[in-house]
Amino acid sequence: MADKSNQLILNALSRAAADPGTVPLHGNKKAPGLFAATAAAKQVAQHCKDEGYLRIVHTETNGKHIQELCAITEKGLAFLLSQCSPKQVLEELVRTLEARRARVDELVAAARQWQTGLDTLQATVQKVLQEIRKPGYSTSSRTAASLPASLSNGSDTWIADLIAYLNEWQSAGKSSDCPLPDLYRRAQRLQPGLTIGHFHDGLRRLHEQQKIYLHPWTGPLYEIPEPPYALLIGHEIVYYLSIR
Repeated sequence: MADKSNQLILNALSRAAADPGTVPLHGNKKAPGLFAATAAAKQVAQHCKDEGYLRIVHTETNGKHIQELCAITEKGLAFLLSQCSPKQVLEELVRTLEARRARVDELVAAARQWQTGLDTLQATVQKVLQEIRKPGYSTSSRTAASLPASLSNGSDTWIADLIAYLNEWQSAGKSSDCPLPDLYRRAQRLQPGLTIGHFHDGLRRLHEQQKIYLHPWTGPLYEIPEPPYALLIGHEIVYYLSIR
């Protein structure tokens, strides 16, 4: 049993040493941590904190859960090197470096795609502005004629339905995080003229009002099942939502 606990410690310290920032102490379904969320793993994690191998940098609150983000200490690195071959530790660092480089390449490619989309959008906006500036253009009549009735009158009834649906979702014992594509399709059934952009604007308002949690996609960007429904918030690509 002691050997198993020691191996858990060495595995966790190896991962922490390979990460230049902070790592969740305990993992969940979206973000792996240094230790599992089992009782035995939590006991080993507490031992690492007590011994000073890991230090808690800061904590994050997600609903009722508090996530501890930690980093390896000098003492933890010294213990790791005393238990493992420095060559083995180095090989692990190199593997992590290669994986990070691949992830950076993915992010760079995604950023270029976003930039291309922004450039296209900007060009479209310029064309629309040129049309509006033409003599004799009537904004009131053309806007009302071109928008669906559900949007031209500013109706946002789908938002209240979304909140109720999320409460039912969690009460039914389903995963607390609902994918955005599922929510959009439900909202569109209630409000057929709802666009993805209008849907995203509504989510941003709910997020600013602290009524919902927005959770990022943590896997490779090319594995996002339905990319058009993902939402960019700050530097994160959001793909899941839960009620506060």
